[in-house]
Amino acid sequence: MPSTNTIRVHVPLTLRKRGGRPRILPPKEIEAAMPTGQDPRLLRAIGRAWRWRKMLESGEVATLTDLAADEGLSDRYLSRLTRLAWLAPEVLERLVVHREPCAITIYELCLIASLPWEQQVERVFE
Repeated sequence: MPSTNTIRVHVPLTLRKRGGRPRILPPKEIEAAMPTGQDPRLLRAIGRAWRWRKMLESGEVATLTDLAADEGLSDRYLSRLTRLAWLAPEVLERLVVHREPCAITIYELCLIASLPWEQQVERVFE
């Protein structure tokens, strides 16, 4: 005889791949209704990458090693994060202007930034 005290909860989550990794996400209709927002750490990382790129291009600093020393960061970390300055324009617009959330980490976004621009949009938002 089944117990009448049992409560069954149904959570319609789906498992989808984003950035090549499986993520647990709400259904698309619920995700579309959710308020859009962006991870402030991601926006800050993109802003820093662009500032560092401008410093390198203007000659304010000569190398990534000099820049890392000025910022008090490891050159390995700074080198990886600087890749965000070369994200595809469409990816930047969707992340920064439209504030579309993505389910990937900053580290994964740094790796995606080394891909051709045509592949970046799919990897970040699919």
